Amino acid sequence: MAETAPATGDAVISVRGLDVAFGDKTVLDHLDLDVMRGEILGIIGASGSGKSVLTRTILGLLPKRSGEISLFGQDLDRVSDDERRQIEQRCGVMFQQGALFSSLTLAENVQVPMRECLSLSPALLAEMAALKLDMVGLPPDAADKYPAELSGGMTKRAALARALALDPDILFLDEPTSGLDPISADAFDQLIVTLKASLNLTVMMITHDLSTLHAACDRIAAIAGGKIVAIGTLQDLLSCEHPWVKAYFEGERGRTIFADKLAPPDVAASPA
Repeated sequence: MAETAPATGDAVISVRGLDVAFGDKTVLDHLDLDVMRGEILGIIGASGSGKSVLTRTILGLLPKRSGEISLFGQDLDRVSDDERRQIEQRCGVMFQQGALFSSLTLAENVQVPMRECLSLSPALLAEMAALKLDMVGLPPDAADKYPAELSGGMTKRAALARALALDPDILFLDEPTSGLDPISADAFDQLIVTLKASLNLTVMMITHDLSTLHAACDRIAAIAGGKIVAIGTLQDLLSCEHPWVKAYFEGERGRTIFADKLAPPDVAASPA
């Protein structure tokens, strides 16, 4: 595991000894993780390593076998139902592939969390939905479109608008750029960075996209064998000797993207 300096600031997500299993198969094995306020943390790992399981367990969508999960300094096993609902409303989730309701317009999709948690007039609901859609870069006429009418990039942005509906403090993103062309993926990365800064968000992002790690993430955590095997800045992970992490960044695609960072610093330039 890469030895990295501890992150500064306070942890808005704290996981200690998290153990999750499906039958006899252990997916997360006493995993520890802190997500610091105001950072974008990228979560990487092989397919089936437990990245989505980690997020869904933090959100309470999957049961844990043991361990502690705290959000905003509150142990989720020790809060009341009302307190837990208040914590959940401070979290926005963008699921993989968007998970928009196909029978609802984009405006109606964005309004779903508002209708469940807030008491707003129809006019204010429409105004708030329009604001969220504009915030993610969608044009005004997108509000009345249905998910089937959207491009992949528009679907991602609409799902992000819904995740932002309740003005969350933490944003969970599951493979936000998967399926996008490189230009759309780069634009989405920049949107996340801009929203993080303007809205004071903390972002926990599952991604396989090496470009996203480079462009958007403040720190990166790698999962292997059910544990966090490396965590730190991009440069920390590029220096990590863990076999999976090393293979991940030093493959052909990684060498293309991170060529300048992977090159040995003491190699002298060849004479002309």
